[in-house]
Amino acid sequence: MQASGAFGSKGNLWQDTAVERITPDPLVALPDQVDLAVVGGGFTGLCAALEAARMGARVALFEATEIGHGGSGRNVGLVNAGLWLPPDEIIQKMGEETGPKLIAALGAAPDHVFSLIAREKIACEARRDGTLHCAHNASGFSDLQMRHRQGNRHGAPLQLLDGAEARRRTGSDAFAGALFDPRAGTIQPLSYARGLARAAQAAGAQIFVPIAVEDIRHDGTGWLVQTGQRAIKAKATLIATNAYHLAAFSGYRPSFIPVYYSQFATTPLPEDLRSSILSGGEGAWDTALVMSSFRMDAAGRLILGAIGNVEGRLGGNSHHAWAARKLAQTFPQLAGQGFSHIWQGRIAMTGDHIPKVRQIGPNGAAVFGYSGRGIGPGSVFGTAAARALLEGDQSAWPLPPVDHAPTRWARLRGAYYEIGAALGHATQNR
Repeated sequence: MQASGAFGSKGNLWQDTAVERITPDPLVALPDQVDLAVVGGGFTGLCAALEAARMGARVALFEATEIGHGGSGRNVGLVNAGLWLPPDEIIQKMGEETGPKLIAALGAAPDHVFSLIAREKIACEARRDGTLHCAHNASGFSDLQMRHRQGNRHGAPLQLLDGAEARRRTGSDAFAGALFDPRAGTIQPLSYARGLARAAQAAGAQIFVPIAVEDIRHDGTGWLVQTGQRAIKAKATLIATNAYHLAAFSGYRPSFIPVYYSQFATTPLPEDLRSSILSGGEGAWDTALVMSSFRMDAAGRLILGAIGNVEGRLGGNSHHAWAARKLAQTFPQLAGQGFSHIWQGRIAMTGDHIPKVRQIGPNGAAVFGYSGRGIGPGSVFGTAAARALLEGDQSAWPLPPVDHAPTRWARLRGAYYEIGAALGHATQNR
């Protein structure tokens, strides 16, 4: 998707720099029956298809647009460990049994992602140099201290950095300190998605793009996946559309708060500027209420991200103007650089910021709601889905499936986030 022409942007950087390629299976080869049908060509669906095919299952994945069209091809590219929530809050919400299991599974998510990249030889600019959660002020540093204590208590090797070390690591004077997570890293997310698709095909999965699924229903003996051409019979099915769900499959629709996140990329920086910013290769984000992120890609472009829809009517211009001010404030040496690429993606945020596995029928599930952390959790949940659905092992899921997962006032809350981001960006850094 192209950003507004008023900004002179080329659109999504990841589309222009992805080196992985995939040739979809021909639509004339639609199977009559499969073991697992997957709807959605993002991280979750692709990891499920890959794992299921490696298990020897017959797999068909359907994507209505293109592989990585949704958040998987539009995100920041930070491979984080865990969720946004601190560990104690996860346990408070999920209980003493499920909470630690989820924390452990997602704490190991970067291990899973980078092992998949290595095993399948995915060319996606993978760097495992950690991430920096940067304190935008003193209260933000207090929050990081709390996260540091809790994370270490639950086994995470987090390191709390003072202001001087944060300045040295980031190349910016804007932060009061930082929390370093050595488990994490960065990737080119669209290349990762395409590489997963390529690997799934090589393992025997069939991938059909573009083909929309119009309905999914259980007829008492198995699942019927209805496309525009015909229905395919499946023993198990996974809906992995997340924030880009298109159809109401026999009444199913994920319930989440739609939150937009926009990205702004500079042209490749000259070496003297490039070496002064995030010289250790970390990805970073801050503690501000209207959160922003920054990282470098392999070519030396600085990518600045923030909550808000740069293509939206409400705050598009304010988000773009904010990005220029934020770049100059955080990195004065980059003042006036401008942006060559601007794009946005949509996040599925749940009311409690916990991902959801919704049971939709026998051997059928939908997974959604990573609340902005799709790479690690999406990969973990997708791989788990293959075993849970094909082997009937519910314990394979990182958390128990539920029959219903409503998020109240979802659209209204989404509008609240967008209005807040637009107002914040209109007034910040002036």
